[in-house]
Amino acid sequence: MSAAPSFASRLRRSRFLRFAAWGSLGGMALLLLCWLGLTAAASAAPPPSNDILNVTINNGPGGTNLSMPLQILVMFTVLSIAPGIVIMTTCFVRIIIVLSFLRNALTLQTPPNQVLLSLAMFLTFFIMQPTWKKVVDDAVTPMRDNKITLEQGIDRAEAPLKTFMLKYAGEQDLRLFISMSPEPIELTTPDALPIQIIIPAFMLSELKRGFEMGLMILLPFLVIDMVVASILMALGMMMLPPSTVSLPIKLMVFVLVDGWTLLVRSLVDSFKVAS
Repeated sequence: MSAAPSFASRLRRSRFLRFAAWGSLGGMALLLLCWLGLTAAASAAPPPSNDILNVTINNGPGGTNLSMPLQILVMFTVLSIAPGIVIMTTCFVRIIIVLSFLRNALTLQTPPNQVLLSLAMFLTFFIMQPTWKKVVDDAVTPMRDNKITLEQGIDRAEAPLKTFMLKYAGEQDLRLFISMSPEPIELTTPDALPIQIIIPAFMLSELKRGFEMGLMILLPFLVIDMVVASILMALGMMMLPPSTVSLPIKLMVFVLVDGWTLLVRSLVDSFKVAS
């Protein structure tokens, strides 16, 4: 049996508990005093001036004043939907689908997702450069110089994007969304179509073309897998996975034909000819 604690150890323990209790009470009192002081200082401070909080945004004729919190809200809203706009209204969808098909055809985990996304993003910038330049020249620059209003700038920015999307949106997809629209739409000219009809039709067309190009990439590698599997079966090597032998062959073929250059050239050329 263990010996009972001595009188000295019990005395030290009681002193420690008293010190901890008094220290906790003192800390709480100090925090309370600090909070009271800050509250008093805030109540005694003069109210902020509207001239400091308000920033004037001149939208051309009939400019308006927007408060700083509202401007910050608008800025964060634009930043949050910017990736969606890039995906919906550009060639990013087709490019990333084709690159994903290539990686699956090679049965590899490389390149990683970050590399594929970066390559797709920079190819998108390269292909969309003329369209975005027209948006900047027709909408962004006049708005910055206070020559047009915000509404006029949005209308001018939509025009080049609608032209690009209508160039590659399939007629069948456009008619599909026109027929499903809750409001009747008169098909007079393609440019008169609303943006909410053009964007989903364009995305659906890009998905179709991406899968078509991905299928053309997948077929040669599938043939290599079938040939390797047939040879291994004929040699009686049933226990050897065909992918173990076909992977180096597929990589060698892809490198010898300079596959990355051919793939990127095909993706860029696919956006030079209207559908």
